[in-house]
Amino acid sequence: MFRSSRVAACAALPAVLLLLSLAGCGGDDDVSPGLPQLAAAQAATYTGDCAALAARIGSPANTTITAASTVAAGTLTLAGQPIAEHCLVTGRMHERVSAVDGKSYAISFEMRLPRNWNGRFYHQGNGGLDGNVVTANGTLGGGPLTSALVQGFAVLSSDAGHAGALGPTYGIDPQARLDYGYQAVGKLTPMAKGVIQATYGKAPDRSYFGGCSNGGRHAMVTAARYSDQYDGILAGAPGYNLPKAAVANIFGAQHYATVATDPADLSTAFTPAERTLVANAVLAKCDALDGATDGLVQDTNACQAAFSLANDVPTCSGARDGTCLSAAQKSAIAPIFSGATTSTGAPVYASFPYDSGLAAAGIAFWEFTAPLALDSGSVGFVFKVPPESASGFNGPAFSLSANIDTLVAQINATDATYTESAMSFMTPPHPTDLSTLKNRGGKMLVYHGVSDPIFSVNDSAAWYDGLRTANGGDASNFARFFRVPGMGHCSGGPATDQFDVLSPLVAWVEQGQAPDRIVASARGAGNAGGVNAEVPAAWAANRSRPLCPYPKVARYNGTGSLESADSFTCQ
Repeated sequence: MFRSSRVAACAALPAVLLLLSLAGCGGDDDVSPGLPQLAAAQAATYTGDCAALAARIGSPANTTITAASTVAAGTLTLAGQPIAEHCLVTGRMHERVSAVDGKSYAISFEMRLPRNWNGRFYHQGNGGLDGNVVTANGTLGGGPLTSALVQGFAVLSSDAGHAGALGPTYGIDPQARLDYGYQAVGKLTPMAKGVIQATYGKAPDRSYFGGCSNGGRHAMVTAARYSDQYDGILAGAPGYNLPKAAVANIFGAQHYATVATDPADLSTAFTPAERTLVANAVLAKCDALDGATDGLVQDTNACQAAFSLANDVPTCSGARDGTCLSAAQKSAIAPIFSGATTSTGAPVYASFPYDSGLAAAGIAFWEFTAPLALDSGSVGFVFKVPPESASGFNGPAFSLSANIDTLVAQINATDATYTESAMSFMTPPHPTDLSTLKNRGGKMLVYHGVSDPIFSVNDSAAWYDGLRTANGGDASNFARFFRVPGMGHCSGGPATDQFDVLSPLVAWVEQGQAPDRIVASARGAGNAGGVNAEVPAAWAANRSRPLCPYPKVARYNGTGSLESADSFTCQ
C-alpha cells in the first residue's frame, strides 16, 4: 500500500476522526511484508421499515427475535452530538433451564443497524461479569468523541448468557460459565452476521471485536479462538488472566486488612493522603526520566528501577499523619505491587508498576471495595471448582479468610460437573499464538492504563513480549500495544485518557496503515466527551500526548510546549 493511497484514505475520514487519529495517518509505509492486505469495506443502506426486519431475519437457529424498531436520530447522543437514525433488533439465543441450579438462561442481545451502513460489523465486548445487554454503541475510552455506531458500524451487545439479576451465582451453572468465558461469542457471531445479511443484502465486509476490562478479555479470547471470523481486534485493559487477577486482589485485601485502622474499611490501610504522598514520591523520582517534568511518567520501566517504596517514602517515627507510611504499611503494600504469591513464593499474577495515578479516586474502589464486593463472588461462584453455596454466602468474610494457595488450586480445578477450569474457559488457549489472525491479514491493537489497579499493565506487557518472541522478535506487523501513563482502569486518573483507537485499527486493517503513535488528550474543563475531574489544575485543559507502541516511550524533544503532543517523539 503506497503512501498516496493512505493519504487519500485519511482524507476521507470525518474531521473529528482526523483530529483524534492524526498520528495514525502518518504511519510506517510498509510494516506487513508478506502478509495479506484486506480490502476496505463497502457501504450499503437500509431504507425499509425497521419493524419489517423481524420478518426479514426470520428464525435463525436457536434464536428468537423479540423486537425490531426504529430509533430516531438524536435518541442517542455522543459528546452532545445526535446519533443518526438506526434500527434496533433484540433477541435471545439458546434459551434453556439449567439441570444444575434450575434457573432459566439465555444469551440476550441487541443489534443496532444504521440506515447508512459502512459495511462493517462491531462486536462489543462488555465489562464485569456481563449479565446486562448494555447499549450497543461501540464506545471505548474515557469521554469518547466517536464510537462504532457513530461511524456507521452495525453493532452487537449481549449479556454473555446470563441475567444480571442472578449476580455471580450464575456460575453454579456450568454452561453459563462457558458462555461467559467464550462460547457466547462463538454462538452470537454467525447469528449477527446473518442479521446483517438479511438487513442489507450482504454480509459484513470487515468484522471487528472490541472492549475494555472484561470486554478486553473477551477481545483477547476472540483473537485466539475466533480469529477466522474477525479482521480487527481492539483490547483495552485486557484482564485475560482474570481469575488470577481476582485472586491477586483478594491477596491484596488480606494484606491491607493487617494495617487498616478500621477493620470494616480497608481504605484506612492506605488513605487518600498516603496514596498522594506515594504518587508524589513517584513523580519526584521518575517524572523527568522522559526529559520533561510534566506530571506524567512516560518511561515506566525506568521508573520501576529508580523508585523504592522503602527508601523514597518517609517511614513514620510516630503516628500516621499522611506525611509518612508506617513500617507495617510498607510491609503490607510492597507485596501487592511486587505481585501476589502463594505461601511458597510462587507468583499468582503479575506485578503492578508504581505510577502517578496512585492517588486517583478509582484506585480506592478497585483496591478496597472490589475484593470484598466483586472478586469474592467472581472467585466464589464463577471461577473456582467447586463453587460456594449461595445460601448464606458472605463476600467480605470469604475474601478475608480465604487461603490463597487453595484459591489458586481451585481456579485451575475441574470435576465431573465443571469440566473446564476457569483458567481454561476464561483465557486465550494459546495467547501468543495468533498465527490465524496474522496470516489472514488481521490486526490487533491493545491499550492499557499504567495506573490500572485491577488488571496490571505489566501482564499485558508480558503477553506482548511473549508475542514478539513467538514472531521472531517482532510482532508489530500485526499487533501493537500502547501504554497510557497515569490512566486507571479503562479511563480516569491524571492522564490523557481521551483517544480514538478504533479508527487507527480500521485504517491498519483496511488500508495497511500501521499506527506509529496515537494522539491522546486530557479531558479538562469544557471537554465535549465529559470532564475528567482528576486532570491536574496545572495542565492545559486539552493537553495532548502521543501514546507510543510498546516498548517505545514518549520523550520530550527539548523544545516546544509541554501541553502538545507535537513536542514529544516515540523513541
